[in-house]
Amino acid sequence: MPPQSGKDAHRVQLLDLTRPELAELLGQWGEPRYRADQLWRWLYRDLEADFTAMSNLPQPLRARLVAEASCQPLALVEELVSRDRRTRKALFRLADGETVETVLMLYEQRQTVCISTQVGCAIGCPFCATGRSGFVRNLTPGEIVAQVLHYARRLREEAQEEATSPQVPSSLSNVVVMGMGEPLANYEATWQALETLNDGQGFALGARHMTLSTAGLVPGIERMSQEKLQVGLAVSLHAPTDRLRNRLVPLNRRYPLAELMAACRRYVQRTGRRVTFEYALLQGINDSDEQAEQLARLLHGLLCHVNLIPVNPVQGSPYQPSSRPRAESFRHILQRAGIAATVRLRRGLDIEAGCGQLRQRRAIGN
Repeated sequence: MPPQSGKDAHRVQLLDLTRPELAELLGQWGEPRYRADQLWRWLYRDLEADFTAMSNLPQPLRARLVAEASCQPLALVEELVSRDRRTRKALFRLADGETVETVLMLYEQRQTVCISTQVGCAIGCPFCATGRSGFVRNLTPGEIVAQVLHYARRLREEAQEEATSPQVPSSLSNVVVMGMGEPLANYEATWQALETLNDGQGFALGARHMTLSTAGLVPGIERMSQEKLQVGLAVSLHAPTDRLRNRLVPLNRRYPLAELMAACRRYVQRTGRRVTFEYALLQGINDSDEQAEQLARLLHGLLCHVNLIPVNPVQGSPYQPSSRPRAESFRHILQRAGIAATVRLRRGLDIEAGCGQLRQRRAIGN
């Protein structure tokens, strides 16, 4: 658990609790079992963060919650909104003063929130702002869940304010665990958070509307392949050879491509679900036609999809995004080889929506 500060140091962080743990807590307080279900629904279905507004809870319980509990582990420091208003990036401060980022992306058919699982990241990918900042600590389950609840609450409030406009979405449709950190290195907290979001008595987001992205932590992929919750798997690949991937994704030195690909194939065999491979296109580094052909050979016969991502440029970094024609050429080679591939629409460039960029800028500014 991270250190807490000030008046929150003694409070129970309710979002860190599973539903059975919440029932156990209220039982210790002398409350009947159904009070936990009521409170759970207030937190995750009704998105209520004010204990005094939880009208079907008895007044003494509400007063005790106010005095002894908390359900808001994040404080919004800054939010940037893109010019087209389709992308928002929030910087949150945690109880110990550390900060994390969350991004909301609004598309025509879905509303996706991209969440963080760690403060910083230990993987150290050189083209990533988070990786360049180093690792600080894991997030708790509640700190992970709270990022989703923040934007779910905001969308609901804005839809109610603009009730006459069908253009305002009222709820989140997807969660992607692709923000700061390596989620499989914080497995327990991350998985608990996803189970909480999936719980049918609360937030009730379908598991197939969640995707978890890893840099290639093989034991975590093996473990994930045996879970009942059918969360999608994405692997940040970024290179078709060990020599280049060792440079771009240092974790590759521990789990080289042959081992990673074997784990991905076992994942597909066990789950029947495809793997998404994320491939950040870096101009002149990993975007040649020859490298596209190498990637096609690496993925041959595997149920997968390749998401080609011209990288968001990071201040002070030598890594630049591939041009659109180069990205399309790369995609065409993969598709010609029978590998499904798309070029991701770049979002939020004007608000530095790439992972870790806002946090890095704030740190430099301070």
